[in-house]
This record gives sequence, structure tokens and C-alpha cells, in this order.
Amino acid sequence: MDFTVARNCLAEGKIGVIPTDTIYGLVCSVFTPDSVEEIYKLKGRRPDKPLIVLIADKNDLIKFGITTDKSVEKVCDKYWPGPVSVVLPCKGKSFAYIHRGSETIAFRLPKPKWLRDLLSETGPLVAPSANPEGQPPAKNIKEAKLYFANRVAFYVDGGELDSPPSTVISLVDGKEQRLR
Repeated sequence: MDFTVARNCLAEGKIGVIPTDTIYGLVCSVFTPDSVEEIYKLKGRRPDKPLIVLIADKNDLIKFGITTDKSVEKVCDKYWPGPVSVVLPCKGKSFAYIHRGSETIAFRLPKPKWLRDLLSETGPLVAPSANPEGQPPAKNIKEAKLYFANRVAFYVDGGELDSPPSTVISLVDGKEQRLR
């Protein structure tokens, strides 16, 4: 997979479709609020539904003002890297365009090294599934292009992906709870 175009487009605040560790994701930098809003429009996503954020390393949590204690570290170490998104408190208005008022964000540290390497270069990415709300996730680039056509800047083909979406674990209020 060649990510050259993807890296350049993401640096310019553009949106694209890439393979993730689970399914194809509709991605943009978390630091481009206008692009994040455009993802909501492209998907027809409910405006109150927060997005999952892919990170390259646990240290990326600091970029969101999140400090972890030993109990949070233990749970994250149990699931990461891997196909588990961990919901953590993210107070304040700085990232309200991602947490949508919930004051929590689901983070995932994916297992594939190539994806973590990409995230190291691009920074954290929002990565909801590549499909309009209510439709099945795209399993390949052909399906993604049927959904989004030229309304996204790039597509990265990772072949056929037919895994379930990530498991979601909440660590809000110090309790580990499986949400999905």
C-alpha cells in the first residue's frame, strides 16, 4: 500500500478512505474541525454521535489533555495495540467537535505497524467506518467508491476487509465497561 498521496492529502486537511486494523475508515486529521464536520455530512451521521480516533502511541493521549493513572494504563496495555477502542474522559471544549458534548473520546491504538507508522507521520485521525449511516461498512475500495465517489480526496486500497468493527470499552468513572 502506498500512502504518499494519503499523507499529503491529510496534511492539507483533506478526507479519504483507508484500510484500518478492522474495517475501512473515512479519515481526516483530528486537528481539522471543518474536515471532521464534513465527515459527519458525508456519512449522514447523527450530530451527537462521537467519533473514534486512531492514535500511533499512548503518548498521543497527551495531545487531547488526557493524563492516565495506573488503572487506565493497565486496561490500555491489556487491549493495545489491537482492535479495541477505549473510551476515555476528555473534558473541555477544545475537542467538542469530536466528542460532541459527551466529554469522552474513543481511542484506538491499532496493531498493524504500517498503520501506526502512518499515524506517527499524520498525527491522530478520526476514523469512523467508511459507509453512510445505516449502510453496511465498505469491505473494499469498490464499495467505498460507490458510497463516496469523488466526494473524498483519496482512497488507499488494502484489499478485502471483512472483520467486525472494533470492540468498544469505556473507562469513564474508573469502571471498565464493554459498550460494543
